[in-house]
Parts: sequence; structure tokens; C-alpha cells
Amino acid sequence: MAITLPANPLRRRTEAAPSRWVALAVLMLPVLLVSIDNTVLSFALPQISVALEPSGTQLLWIIDVYPLVLAALLVPMGSLADRIGRRRLLLTGATGFAVLSAVAAYAPSAEALIVARIGLGVFGAMLMPATLSLLRNIFVDREERRLAIAIWAAGFAAGAALGPIVGGFLLEHFWWGSVFLLAVPVLLVLLLAAPACVPESADPHPGPVDVPSILLSVAAMAPVVLAIKSFAKDGATWVAFAALLVGVVAGVAFVRRQLHRPRPMLDVRLFAIPAFSGSVLINLLSILGYTGFLFFASQDLQLVMGLSPMTAGTALLPGLLVMVVAGLAVVPIVRTIRPAYVVAGALGLSALGYTIIAVAGDSAALWPIVLAFVFVSAGIGGAETVSNELVVSTAPARQAGAASAISETAYEVGAVLGTALLGGVLTALYSSRLVVPAGVSYADAGASRETLGGATEVAATLPAEQSDALLASAHAAFGSGVVVVAALAAVAMVVAAVMALVTLRHARV
Repeated sequence: MAITLPANPLRRRTEAAPSRWVALAVLMLPVLLVSIDNTVLSFALPQISVALEPSGTQLLWIIDVYPLVLAALLVPMGSLADRIGRRRLLLTGATGFAVLSAVAAYAPSAEALIVARIGLGVFGAMLMPATLSLLRNIFVDREERRLAIAIWAAGFAAGAALGPIVGGFLLEHFWWGSVFLLAVPVLLVLLLAAPACVPESADPHPGPVDVPSILLSVAAMAPVVLAIKSFAKDGATWVAFAALLVGVVAGVAFVRRQLHRPRPMLDVRLFAIPAFSGSVLINLLSILGYTGFLFFASQDLQLVMGLSPMTAGTALLPGLLVMVVAGLAVVPIVRTIRPAYVVAGALGLSALGYTIIAVAGDSAALWPIVLAFVFVSAGIGGAETVSNELVVSTAPARQAGAASAISETAYEVGAVLGTALLGGVLTALYSSRLVVPAGVSYADAGASRETLGGATEVAATLPAEQSDALLASAHAAFGSGVVVVAALAAVAMVVAAVMALVTLRHARV
């Protein structure tokens, strides 16, 4: 006698509802927001340097503290989303993020902006895992899900393309804080549309909230990233080694706890799947190089070449548009060519882009940055689409939130490393190679050594001869540091390409 299995209600509901594409459009809003925020902030650094007068360390923290908090909380928030509902956590995060964006816009000091960015990291951690995990459960057909993730990744690139243009307009006509207010109208639309358009989903059999695991995950992530920042900025200090030790011990304890719990907060056994672990590391390395590029390119275009924020953003627009095209174009390609080769080839394009900057040196010319960014963006667009799809498809649907959180954690850790490691190396090289002209006061010399923006601001107050000498030295010191950073990013892309060939060789999408 034939046995008829009951139809999967989730599959029937999803396949029958064209509204899943409407849900995708709504879920694109926080993705656009995050990508716009990342790009805009990079271009606002010169204005923030002048208005708030941060030290070099504070400037790095203004950028880093947001992804640092995100990286520490994404896994707990992803697990929480699986338990209490992914849409519910998405709406909570959107509300808090909108409020704190307004607070950040009016921060009166560098310290206040850093605190506001910490709060944004907390609520941002609620936003990020929810979008990708909701897509995993809304699109149960793998072909449709691959296209949805490609659109998701393309939307991230589109936001990055829109950010410099809109942000450049705001920075030319308003104060630096206006870039944070971009989040408010976007999130208001999300809060109004999501309850009606995005279906709720959660783990049908959630385990209890594991507070010790949450604390251990935070204790593992935050000190390790702090140690990397400390090594990059101050060298091998006891603070860096102590933070690294705390992070490693907490990480080991976290893994042991997950392995011995019947319902772990994070199934660390997923990392035994080569395609999963390889994709996560590839995401981390590719974003590391990309964030490092934006860190130096935004300052090079504005402070060295003298372009306005909007003109500087427009200069990078070709590359950002290429990222969108590459993310969509890779979908049919990966059906016939193995993911390992597609991802490795894409990362090779990114490596070529960074090599162009390293070879061009400190020429202070526009064309190497524009051309290099086209190759870098093409590689990121192709590699990220495939690797993100592999992350969510290799994990069970009930763990979509946790798996998505791991993917987002890799992204945020890569963003932290891009500014902490590559940005720290650039800052250290700039400070050590800058020659301050005779006659400049001690305070002005210190401000000049902290950041390129500080040197530019000091030069504007000096007599012509001293001003020209200081700017020439600052530009040369910054340019020589960029060469080293670009070379390091190229090496990271080669390592990631080799990793793709090894870990993804049996993967299919």
C-alpha cells in the first residue's frame, strides 16, 4: 500500500505566496541601511576629524566599536531570533537603531559618538541575522533562494553605491551628523511594512535561553578583536596578550559547553563541514580587504586629492555598480562551474585590484583608485553571493538564525580587522614617517601625527611655507602607508582564493 506523506505546510505556503518577493523587498531595507551606513561613515571621517577633534585611536574606535559590538552579539542574537521569532527581533532592533541613529547624529564629542555607536551595535545585532535567516525560511526552493540571496547581496552593494552619493550631498550641505539620520526614514518604512509583509518564523522546538553561553560568546569575541586592535596600534603589549588570552580561554569554554549541551546555542559541529567553515573564513578575509580599502581611499580622495565628499563618492560609483552586476551575474555561472573555481576567480580579481594600488604607489592619482575599486568590487560581488548561499544552505532550516549570525559575524569581524589591522598599520606607518616642519607647536605636531585629517586642519592655520611642507610630508607618509596596506590586502585575497579551492572543492549550489 502506498503511503502518502503530508505536504510540508511551510513549503506549500511559501510556494503559493508571491508575497515572498514583497517580503524580500522589505527585508532589503535593513541591508541597504547597513551598507549605506558603512560607506557614509568612511566618507564622513574627515568632517568628524575636524568637528570632534578625535585622536587617532578615537577615530579608529568610532569606526570599530560598532562592528566590534555587532561581532560580539550576533551569535547570541541569532540564537535568540530562532527562539523568540526572527521578525520580532528584527522589529525590536529597528526601533532601537532608529532612536540611537538620531542620538549619534547630535553627538557633541568623540566620546559621545563612540557610546552612541555602541548602542547602535547592540540593536544592529538584532537586525543583521534576522534578514538572512528569514530569507532561508521564506524561500524553501533552492533555486529561488539562490536568486534571493544574490538580490540580497546586490542590495548591499546598491546601498554602498547609494551611500557616497546621498552621503556626499548631505556632507556638502549639512553637518556630519546628517549621515546618521539616513537610518530613521528607512527604518520607519520597515516598521510599518514588516508586520504585514514578512511572515514570522522560529525554531519550532527551541531550547532554553543559555545565559552562560551568551556571556562566553561575548567574552570570546570582544577581547580577541580588542587584542588585534592593540597589536596593530601599540605592538606586543601585555594588554594585548592578556586580552588575547581571555578571548581564547572563553572561546574554548564556549565550544566545550556547546558540544556537551543537548540543545546548544550554536551548533559548532557546523564548522566540521568544509563548505561552511571555508565560506565563513572567505567572507571574513574578503571584507577585511574591502573595509581597509574604503578606510584609506576615502581619506586619499578627499584629503590628498582635495575632492569634495560627493565627488569622491561618485569616483567610486563604477566599482560599486560592478559589485551589483557581479553579484547577479554569478548566479547562472555557478550552476555550471563549481563554486570553488568561481569564488577563487572572483577573489583573484580583488587581489588584482589591491595590487594596482600597491604598484601605483603614492602617486596621488585618481585613476588607480577607480580602476582598483572596480576589480575589488567585482571580486567581492561574486564571492560573497556564493559564499553566503553556501553558509545558509548547509545549515538546517531550524538553525537558520544561528547560521546566518555566523555569516554576519564573519562580515563584522572582517570589518573590524579591516580598520583595526589594516587601518592600524596605516596609522602607525603614517605617524612614524611624518616629518613635522620646524617651528610647529608641540600640540599641533601631536595632532598632525594622529591622523591625516589632523595634519590637514593644522596646515590650514600655518604660514604658507610651513603649511606646504607639512602637507607634502603628510601626503607622502600616508601614501607610503597605503602601499603597504594594499599589499597586505592582496596577500589576504590570495590566501582566501587558495582556501576556496581547498574547502569548496566538493560544494554544489
